Amino acid sequence: MNDPSTSTHPPFPPQDTGPPPGLEKRMRPRPRYEGAEYLAAGKLKGLAALITGGDSGIGRSVATLFAREGADVAIAYLPEEETDARETADAIQASGQKPLLIPGNVCDMDCCRQMVEKTVQVFGKLDILVNNAAFQNHQEHVEDITREQWDKTFQTNIYGYFHMVKAALAYLKEGAVIINTGSITGLEGSGGLVDYASTKGAIHAFTKSLAQNLVGRRIRVNCVAPGPVWTPLNPAERDCDDIKDFGEQNPLMRPAQPEEIAPAYVFFASNADSRYITGEVLTQLGGATTAG
Repeated sequence: MNDPSTSTHPPFPPQDTGPPPGLEKRMRPRPRYEGAEYLAAGKLKGLAALITGGDSGIGRSVATLFAREGADVAIAYLPEEETDARETADAIQASGQKPLLIPGNVCDMDCCRQMVEKTVQVFGKLDILVNNAAFQNHQEHVEDITREQWDKTFQTNIYGYFHMVKAALAYLKEGAVIINTGSITGLEGSGGLVDYASTKGAIHAFTKSLAQNLVGRRIRVNCVAPGPVWTPLNPAERDCDDIKDFGEQNPLMRPAQPEEIAPAYVFFASNADSRYITGEVLTQLGGATTAG
């Protein structure tokens, strides 16, 4: 029988991550991000990456694997996530690469520009942009979604992506890569996440449209669309009963660990692996074989 305090399978114990967006350091069990079985091959050696929402969850694991592949990594995060961000910075530095911490909010266009400029100032360039920051808040009834929540979800999840791309394109050169984080909810919808799922659908269309727009400049744009992943995003805004069985509906009967999602970002970031791929939405669904 699974020990709920350590198992990566449901049932999960009550979580006390603090208010949204929540702190990963307070999750039990802790999400796995290190990629202990991952074998790096120098695929991103000498490159510079900027990851929004890089302090925890998928972003933390992507930052860690990018560093192990030889990239210097800047992570953008909300100021209240400073303790998580410092743990991610330690993981980057432990891989022998340079970390850069940039607190700020992607809802602010000027802040996005400053994040990009700070990355270029410290690293001398920008080769990989990962749009990953996200906000969600479940509501059982669409009438319960306030205008304020709707705006915050769109400002974070799609406006923020647009702002980052606009800022980054001043520095991205031929061979550069943009990777967006989508979701199965953007393909199948979600009755309890009407606003969030709508933004994820927009991200998928944004990915394909942007890929078409930038293909002549030889800048590739792709998207990773996971199912449930064990990150602070859900525990921070849901009650214990909702989280207890999180991910159990998947054929694998559990949520993904961030380290199981992050290699897809390495694949898209590496021109050695995916030079001929742009405009794709890659799903990672824990055994489910249909989406949309």
